[in-house]
Amino acid sequence: MKIIILTLTLLLSTASMKAEFHPQLEDYLLSVLREIEQIPEERKALLNEFSDYLRVKREAGEEIRLNFICTHNSRRSHMGQLWAQVAADYYGIEKVFTFSGGTEATAFDPKAIEAMERSGFKIAKGIGGENPRYQVSYGKNTPNMVLFSKKYDDPLNPTYGFAAIMTCSEADEECPLVRGAERRLSLYYDDPKAFDGTPQETAQYDERCRQIAVEMLYVMSRV
Repeated sequence: MKIIILTLTLLLSTASMKAEFHPQLEDYLLSVLREIEQIPEERKALLNEFSDYLRVKREAGEEIRLNFICTHNSRRSHMGQLWAQVAADYYGIEKVFTFSGGTEATAFDPKAIEAMERSGFKIAKGIGGENPRYQVSYGKNTPNMVLFSKKYDDPLNPTYGFAAIMTCSEADEECPLVRGAERRLSLYYDDPKAFDGTPQETAQYDERCRQIAVEMLYVMSRV
């Protein structure tokens, strides 16, 4: 009887820790999961390197700190930071902390924010003038994430024992050394900025958002 009670207690405890995503985001995640098998094998090879790094860290019981880096920290790096955190929570991978930065600071682009909102995130604008801070929520029992544009070595980002995920080739070239990074991975994404002001703008931002979501879920599913 004691064993049964203990088992039920553990199950309830585990269930209470599972992230309860916002309904729209939950639906989005379920639709995205069906696209994982469509990732090209060549791309999977890069993503598998990412998964292998995470698995080693997890098996060692260490914290996993990921800093997604692009040029302006305005679009792709923020998307990577958000989707990596959500994917880790979806698969119940603990001690994962995601960050983002740029080789220079600008602002979290409104079009990227709108794409994330369309996928189910709830984002509230805060103070900050030209570079405001945004409160980002993705579930009822998950802490809000504060996002704004900053350099990759901002004091709020980790200074050691982290992986630098380079999301654009320009940042990768401009930043040959990321101090404190124990691993560096080049995982480039096409910049939706190229379609700003065109009829394809919304579709391209949604496409990039979805690609990053699919790939982060794939990465975390293998950990």
